[in-house]
Amino acid sequence: MDPEIRHLRAICAIADAGSVTKAAARLGISQPALTGLLQRFERSLGGQLFERARTGVRPTPLGERALQRARLVLADIDSFAGDLTLAAGSGPTELHMGTAHMECVGTMVERVQAALSPVELTVQVDASAISLAQALAHHRSDFAVIGMSDDSDVPLAPDLGQRTILPRLPFFIAMTSSHPLAGCEEVDLADLADEAWISPPGADDGSLASLRAACRRAGFSPRIRYEAPSGGGRQLIQTGRAVQLVEPTSAGASGMVIRRLTGDPLRGRLILAWRRSRITDDQIEATYLAIASAYTEYAVRSPTYGPWWAAHPEVHPRIS
Repeated sequence: MDPEIRHLRAICAIADAGSVTKAAARLGISQPALTGLLQRFERSLGGQLFERARTGVRPTPLGERALQRARLVLADIDSFAGDLTLAAGSGPTELHMGTAHMECVGTMVERVQAALSPVELTVQVDASAISLAQALAHHRSDFAVIGMSDDSDVPLAPDLGQRTILPRLPFFIAMTSSHPLAGCEEVDLADLADEAWISPPGADDGSLASLRAACRRAGFSPRIRYEAPSGGGRQLIQTGRAVQLVEPTSAGASGMVIRRLTGDPLRGRLILAWRRSRITDDQIEATYLAIASAYTEYAVRSPTYGPWWAAHPEVHPRIS
């Protein structure tokens, strides 16, 4: 049996979901049908592509090689189809952008709009990586800047284009400016054991679980006292009632400070994902450069993030 596109999409979906059952739901087919498709494909290749793991399934060495080739083939096919679709008409006059909540959002959107002109840009700012990923999967957005925690990967639809903007970024801590540790350049996570915490924005995407795991490694369990949307907990921080994790370009405000956490106990990464049928390779390249330049500008000029940024040139995005 010769490999077909449906076979390649199936194994990528299984790998991304980590489960045949979850992959079947995403592909809109039954679990027995997907299992049968996978088994026939494995027989044709002469080996097993996945093996059972504690939390689902994981690729075998043969599966890893098959997935690497499958993703390349699917990327070419999707790009081919998308470019032809866009070339056949005048292309979209409006694109919808999703983005994680960051200090540089305003500048980033302004530069992306200039890069995509005359296409009109509409924007959704959402702290939840899951919400941004689902908006792409259900065609409610055309491209998105998604922040993901290292401890909890948010799967993206297999037909989306993906590009890493930042392979690693730290999370910092926001606290009242009258806090005893506010004068330190760095704060040890263990020294925050007695604090009340605001739940991280977008906690449904695993950021809360990541916080709990990091605190356990530091020897305590965080007291999550408050839930607030991005920026909604600022007064709680200013008055000393709570501390909160923040993204590193956060500038703080009167009555509060942003401090690095010693050893970067919580880390994430920034991904650009897009629907190939809606945006061309040239547009994505221009979009990437616009996003990367805006982020870099804010990182460099931040008194808190700037020293970390200068010390980690390996994470810098390409902007020229």
